[in-house]
Amino acid sequence: QVQLVESGGGLVQAGGSLRLSCAASGSITGINNMAWHRQAPGKQREWVATITSGSVTVYADSVKGRFTISRDNAKNTVYLQMSSLKPEDTGVYYCRLLSDYVNVYWGQGTQVTVSS
Repeated sequence: QVQLVESGGGLVQAGGSLRLSCAASGSITGINNMAWHRQAPGKQREWVATITSGSVTVYADSVKGRFTISRDNAKNTVYLQMSSLKPEDTGVYYCRLLSDYVNVYWGQGTQVTVSS
């Protein structure tokens, strides 16, 4: 069984920074992409950023230039460094892991609140 545990969320003022972490544990083989998604109150979950097994990164336009996704393969951990935060970045942030190109796992989410 695979478990993803996010951490690092919290309350921050607009313009501030936060760093999210997501650690994967359990019977994991062949980790492929790791990604972050978020869900604002009353809205659908949206994709934020992806990092491939080869460390190629892709970002949503709304966060490009402000967020940086990275991973530590030795620790099965993915990070999201968030800077220049805006109130519209508020939401629950979820990490997602794809393994063996078919198995998708989600974390439980961590709350990020950006005050104006």
